[in-house]
Amino acid sequence: MRTLIQNVRVVSPGMDLNRASVLVENGLIQAVIRLGQMVPAAEKVIDGRGQILMPGFVDIHTHGASGADVCDGTADSIRTIAETKLKEGVTTFLPTTITAPNEVLEKSMEAVKAYAQDAEFAKTPGVHIEGPFINRKCAGAQNPDFVRKSDWSELKALHDIYPVSVVSVAIETEGALPFTKSATDAGITVSAAHTDASYMDFLQAKKKGMTHLTHFCNQMTPLHHREIGLVGAGLLDDDVKLELICDGVHLNRDMIKLIFKSRKMEDLMLITDSVAASWCEDGVRSFGGLKVEVKDGVARLENGSLAGSTLRFNEGLKMVRSVTGLSLAELVKTTSWNQAQSLGLEGIGKIENGYAADFVLLDEEMNVMSTFVNGVQKYKKASAAKELQAMA
Repeated sequence: MRTLIQNVRVVSPGMDLNRASVLVENGLIQAVIRLGQMVPAAEKVIDGRGQILMPGFVDIHTHGASGADVCDGTADSIRTIAETKLKEGVTTFLPTTITAPNEVLEKSMEAVKAYAQDAEFAKTPGVHIEGPFINRKCAGAQNPDFVRKSDWSELKALHDIYPVSVVSVAIETEGALPFTKSATDAGITVSAAHTDASYMDFLQAKKKGMTHLTHFCNQMTPLHHREIGLVGAGLLDDDVKLELICDGVHLNRDMIKLIFKSRKMEDLMLITDSVAASWCEDGVRSFGGLKVEVKDGVARLENGSLAGSTLRFNEGLKMVRSVTGLSLAELVKTTSWNQAQSLGLEGIGKIENGYAADFVLLDEEMNVMSTFVNGVQKYKKASAAKELQAMA
């Protein structure tokens, strides 16, 4: 069936078209029709009402949502997260684990595999393994009881269950450099995280294939005028890509502005690092066996350390747009294209002929109105009246 999404502002890398239309067939984009061009016939026509159509967001770092955690180890939990992510405009995500016993990680991989066999909501092409190969001193909200040395055989066994797309590791710890080389050779993206690494450690890991910095600025060596650390490396080095939690808490507005002024748009990737408390009311919860309190939407351990986020992807984009003053035509790379390119995820991240028809439809305030996966409208925002009725 051919579907036509008409009367939309199409924003995609290298493209910003008002009053355009997009033709979809068999899950793929068949044509982008500009204003004034002949509009083809279609069995289904959706009026976008002049709203913004962007490539579906790609969240490469998310632990959970709506009370479900990736490390629950059930396909139902992955399905809950995948469905919830559609409300944020996310059409592809990497379920992200935490520092946990190996049997928990294996069960989590099996759960993602089970969901992916019949992925009815957002797509899960791989998993992000964050921990357990981190620095105990920089554990943050990761449970230090389960921290262990980098072990390629352990990661390889997980990778054999379901593809590991990203592994986050403390690059200065014992065995981390050969581990980085082995993971890179296997096609896994290595990202520095929960680390006390020096700038020299960064350079050595980069030679072994490390290309990402996990939740940039958080739980990594800060910038100092005699040792620039990983924060300095991320601002200085043009080869490494940065994950950014743009909620105004993990990165304040000034830091967001500095990062976007210092680095090329092609090297920045918005993430949520969302936890199970995302899309839930404030309260006390557990994260990796640690007690977490969510107050005013901010998740913290009892010692005050941040414990992931409750950020919704579209809200991160809204924050960056507000802080930097940059146009959506510039920022669109940071929401999907850069992630797809850095991880080798082909056929997503652009609104272009032959690409997957994964879209998010937004209003001017960056509220998600609809989300499409392979051309199928999987989420549509309820009217205000229906929302009030549902809450009653």
